[in-house]
Order: sequence, then structure tokens, then C-alpha cells
Amino acid sequence: MMNIDKLKEEFRAFLKKHNYKITKNRLDLIDVIANYKKHFEIEELVSYIQSTQKLASRATIYRTVKLLIDFGIIKEIIKQNNKTIYEFYTQEGHHDHLICISCGRIIEFFNEDIENLQEEICIKHNFLPTYHRLEIFGLCEQCLKEKQPTKEK
Repeated sequence: MMNIDKLKEEFRAFLKKHNYKITKNRLDLIDVIANYKKHFEIEELVSYIQSTQKLASRATIYRTVKLLIDFGIIKEIIKQNNKTIYEFYTQEGHHDHLICISCGRIIEFFNEDIENLQEEICIKHNFLPTYHRLEIFGLCEQCLKEKQPTKEK
């Protein structure tokens, strides 16, 4: 599990290095986002924060999320239907995503064979990868059940 206090210190150093203001709200937002525990659109996060903590303005939340993206602990994971979905990037390691096109559910998965194959392909093409993301779009188990016609007896 990631040490949030250490992360805040590193973020504080990042802000100072880039001449951004170090504010209590920005640092407090790290706690909220780290504890949110799910993928999010920024507007969804704004609604959640303003309805529970009243911690910061919409503009502050948007600016802070942008800074956390630049800092590297929030990653854009999916762009679909004019929506951008983000996740708080913890040290749980790399994973990929299955995205339901019906209900929007996101399922995280990790597969060693896929990772090894990607590595082999990069070696074969003398390519140095910096990052990758794999998104598979389709129907989740629940939506698949709902779309199948029920058999009449």
C-alpha cells in the first residue's frame, strides 16, 4: 500500500520545484482521491468532494487533478464517448481494463502472458516502451445476461 504522507511530501516538493502554490486544499485532495477507490471522471469527483467534504472549489479540484496528472499519480485510462476516465495510480502494479459499453463498468485485470508478449514484440522491433495501456470494450457478464432473450418453456 502506498504511503500517503510520503506521497504528499513528494507532491509538495514537486509543487515547489515548479513554482506552484503549496496549499492545504491541494494536499487534502490527495487523501480524498486516494480514498475514492474507483475510476472517475473529474466532474464525478468534483460532485463527490463538494457533497461530502466541501473541501475545495470546482476550479481548485480541476487544477489539482491536472497537477496530480503531471506529477504522475493520476493517470488517464480511458477515453470513450467524450468522457475521460482517470484512476489514482497506486503501487499495486500495472493492470489493464475491460470496459462495458452498456453500463460503463470497468474491470481491472493483469495477465502475465499478455505482458510477456508485449515485451517480446518490443524486443523484436528494438523498441523501448515507456508505458502502455490495454482496453478491451464489450459487455460485462451482467449486461450480457440482460441482453440475452429468456427461453420460454
